[in-house]
Amino acid sequence: MAATAERRCRWEREQARLKATVVDQDTEQWQREPNFCGLERVGGVDLSYTKGDDTTACASLVVLSYPDLEVLYEDCRLVTVTAPYVAGFLAFREVPFLVEAVQRLQQEEPKLRPQVLLVDGNGLLHPRGFGVACHLGVLTDLPCIGVAKNLLQMDGVVRDELHREQIRSLERSGDTFPLTDTSGRVLGMVLRSSSNSSKPLYVSVGHRVGLDTAVRLVGSCCRYRIPEPIRQADIRSREYIRKHVCAPLEVKPARPESLSGSTDYLSEFCGHLEIRKEDPHMGTVDLEKGEMF
Repeated sequence: MAATAERRCRWEREQARLKATVVDQDTEQWQREPNFCGLERVGGVDLSYTKGDDTTACASLVVLSYPDLEVLYEDCRLVTVTAPYVAGFLAFREVPFLVEAVQRLQQEEPKLRPQVLLVDGNGLLHPRGFGVACHLGVLTDLPCIGVAKNLLQMDGVVRDELHREQIRSLERSGDTFPLTDTSGRVLGMVLRSSSNSSKPLYVSVGHRVGLDTAVRLVGSCCRYRIPEPIRQADIRSREYIRKHVCAPLEVKPARPESLSGSTDYLSEFCGHLEIRKEDPHMGTVDLEKGEMF
């Protein structure tokens, strides 16, 4: 218990130290352009876990072209997660692996370094104003945007009937309303990102980007509800886990016809493999059953 309290205090101090370096406004010329002229590469990151294993995960980084949103680069690696999940401190569990992915990209394909990263999680929309998108942005010095699928409740930001009524008022793709704390400070924006889904996204500043720019960019990256960089990172991390977990079961047959029995079994096994994502607001979410597309 004492160790847990000590770790929490240490993490809080580290968040406060790094928070002082967050830049919550536009720093790049392309951010000031109406159509983001000059923006060519948008990155997305994701970590996925297998059911029943909280320590083995796949860390995924993808880079997409902009505005075509075609995948230019992907990096998926199995990682061993040792830090425990503590609400409000997700970054200490996951960000080190994402930083390593960005560093590998810089070493292997520097010309494909993303000009901005979209992160599945919150930025300034956080109890201490320093969510995973801020953490990753500060450590990589890349513009970062937090994109959460669920509301992280905090002082002045609650999922009450007024909030639900405001969500119902979002009639068209691109409609928004602000999230404010008790002092009236805007922490993020609620965005309806798709005309085919009434579930909104919660967009917040991570680092080196203004909120208005963040909302515009997220909206422009959405073919479906989830922005394409995050969606592609999620798809690839889950597929990597399927292949990696199934690989030990595969047996190379002596004759092609002997494939008939084992292939069906492997297909069934992979098809039922549950891939999970740790959601900082709702615990563990089964992405196979949740709305992702």
